Order: sequence, then structure tokens, then C-alpha cells
Amino acid sequence: MKKIVIDGHNLIPKMPGIRLSDPDDEDKLIRLVGEYCRLSRARADLFFDGAPAGSGPRSRYGLVNVHHVKAGTTADDAIIRHLRQNGTNARNILVVSSDHRVKAEARALHAEVMNSEAFAQTMANTLNSPAVTESKRELPPSAEEVDEMLELMTRKNKE
Repeated sequence: MKKIVIDGHNLIPKMPGIRLSDPDDEDKLIRLVGEYCRLSRARADLFFDGAPAGSGPRSRYGLVNVHHVKAGTTADDAIIRHLRQNGTNARNILVVSSDHRVKAEARALHAEVMNSEAFAQTMANTLNSPAVTESKRELPPSAEEVDEMLELMTRKNKE
């Protein structure tokens, strides 16, 4: 299974529909990366600067390990440290970042490197492929969607 290391705040502005100013930008990205990993049979380590107060340094969402980097260090530093800890296995990792220092260090450790823009396009191609679109069309509505539809219909009937 392919392993991907992603600088989250580099990727967010490259993703359609997500902005760094969104209060739930990280959650949106985590969900999208999780779906991408499921479809492409990959695992990801997603790094974010500025850990939210009270959050743990690491959590897991399906195939995505999320690393919230505490103040005093950066996601870039944490990614480089993560790659060095992988030693010779770093050559089996795809590093997604637009940071020159991270890319240079990743190449020195023989990891594969991709710019955030290119990876955003790769994700879009996978998430919007005809097979995926068709499979989403065939899914029954979720419980949340059913509740929302019922609420809308009830509200219209009262008007």
C-alpha cells in the first residue's frame, strides 16, 4: 500500500471548495484525503501547523494519520523528522508539499516528491472519475440527508 506524507496547509488552498480561512478547513481536507486514500488504496500522514487547544498530537481517521504540530515547531520540521525516522523506507513515500526545504530534504532521502498543485489535481481526477461518480449516484441517501429532506418537506408543508 502506497504511503503519502502531506503538508496539509500547503494543500488546502489548492483544493476546490476549501480555504484556509474556513473554520473547518482541516476537517474538510481530512475527509477528502481519506476518500482519496480509500479509492487509491493508499495511506496518508497529514501534517498541520498550529495544533488546536486541547488536541492530541496525533489522531487517526480511517487510512489517514493526522499530526497536529504544536507551537514552537512547524509541519515542515515534523515532516522532515518523520522522513528521517523512516530511514531507507523513505524511498517508498510520496511527499506532497510546496515548500522547497521539505522537497529538497525528501529528495535527499530518496522519497518521491509532488507539488501540492499537482497532487490536488491527482486527487480531483480520482475523486471525480466516472466510476466514482457513478458509484456515488447509486448510494442511498445517508441518515443525515434523509433527516434534512424530511425537515425541508415539513417546513414547506407548514408554509
